[in-house]
Formats: sequence, C-alpha cells, structure tokens
Amino acid sequence: MTEPPASAFDAVTEVVEPLAPLAEPGIWKKMPKKVYVGAAIVLLYMLVAVFAPALAPYDPLEINPVDRLASPSAEHWLGTDELGRDVLSRMIYAARIDIPIGFLGALLPAILGTVLGALAGFYGKWVDTVIMRTADVVQAFPAYILVIVLVFALGQGARSIIIAFTVLAWVIYTRIIRSEVLRVKDLDYIHAAQVAGLPRLRILRVHVIPNVINQTLVYLPNDIVFATLGLAAFSFLGLGIPPPTPEWGAMIAEGQPFLRTNWWLATVPGLVIVGLGLGLSLVGEGLEERLRA
Repeated sequence: MTEPPASAFDAVTEVVEPLAPLAEPGIWKKMPKKVYVGAAIVLLYMLVAVFAPALAPYDPLEINPVDRLASPSAEHWLGTDELGRDVLSRMIYAARIDIPIGFLGALLPAILGTVLGALAGFYGKWVDTVIMRTADVVQAFPAYILVIVLVFALGQGARSIIIAFTVLAWVIYTRIIRSEVLRVKDLDYIHAAQVAGLPRLRILRVHVIPNVINQTLVYLPNDIVFATLGLAAFSFLGLGIPPPTPEWGAMIAEGQPFLRTNWWLATVPGLVIVGLGLGLSLVGEGLEERLRA
C-alpha cells in the first residue's frame, strides 16, 4: 500500500498504485466501519461550528479581568484565559475559523491540481511541459518559507492563508492525477472513444477524470489535516488569524506561558485538533482500503 506523503507540500515522484475506478458498480457500498466513525467525528465538529452561538455559554471576545486564569469550574468548564475570556466558548467559536479554512485550504488546490494534472497527462506535449515545469518551479522553493512570504505579502487573514495553501499544495494533486491519466488514457475503452470520433475534451471529462479522481478523494482528507495543522502552526507563530479572533493554534500559543500552572489552556485546543485529524484520517484510510479492495 502506498503511504500518503508526509506533507501536502512534499514532492511526489513515484507512480502511485492504481485504485479501483469510481465508475465501478458498488464501489461505494460496504465501506469500512472506520469511514463511518471518522465521518461521524467530522460531522460532530461541523455541527459544533454551525451551532456555535447556541452552544457557547459566553461571548468568546468578552474580557473579564476579575476571572483571569480561573480554573475549570461549573461556571467555566475549561476555565478562563489570561484576559478572563471563557476558554470553552473560544474553542467552540474557533471551529468556525479552523474547519472552513482547513477544508478550503485543501479543496481549492485539489480542484486546481486535479484539472491541471488531467490536462497535462491527457494532452501531453507543450501542455504537459508548461504545467509540470511550473510545478517544478513551485516545488523548488522551501514550502513553509514561501507560505510565510505570501502571508506577509498578502496580509494576515483567512484569505491570505487559503491563497498561500493553494499556491503550494496543487502540485501534489497534479502529479498524482497526471500519473493516473497516463495509465488510463492507453486503455481500450479510451481508444474506442477516440475511434468513435468523440471530442477529446468530452473523453477527458466523461471517460478519464471519473476513473482517476479517486486518487484525489483518498488524499483529500489527509490534506485537510495538513491544512488545519498548517493554520494552527502559523497562528502559533503569529502569522495566522489576527487576534482577538478565536483560533485553535493561537489559543495554544496564548496558553504556552501558563503550561506549569494552567496546562489545559494549551493542551485542550491541541487535543481538539488531534480529534479532528483522527476523524479525517479514518475517512481517508477507509476510502483507500475500499478503493483498493
């Protein structure tokens, strides 16, 4: 079984092991249980984000110096931070920031990379040369340094982070899909469609992409994890979502000075990120097992 890359920005030089095509009858039936468990975890996080105003007991931005660094209690289940803000409320509202950025930070490069990889593999020649040489140029830069430069250039905020992730992460999808298209386009049913006189764009859209996009679907949940962790890392460094907006990585950074006395301020947001990553990883692993069966 081919292991996923260690990072969304790492190079993919090998040809990945083929997966069963999405068009195969019954491919989505009898999914492994881990897919349902992971999907339930992710759904729970999404529901928390959607219903944050109803679930949060306090305003996440409300400052109360009197209750500064309060321990967990019936009034504040996870205590308060150095400004007296309710930690639980901030954690709940942070889901409205981290989850959408994590999903968009992986989905947009997945769409862009899949399209470019399909074009490069199917049309070849100068199209392949331009796309793959552009991918080589992007990959030549140190990934996280380039992200930091882009965030500095575009300014802090969700839009800048999503753009930075898209600029970098499309490369891996392009390489994965290109290798799959090179394999699929020489199969008999593609030659039959060409002999029948179907337009090349229709062949690509109807007959090729549905049979290679499963590679994108398998890797996408893992990439969402990487994007979420990347957002948390940049917020931890002060390059992510600007304060006072609640964000899990920023909450870890804010709680770090109090690890000896109020360890939960940094630990609990970290565990929340781990929980989301676990759910997404279970979905991705289960999809891979099913499509390889």
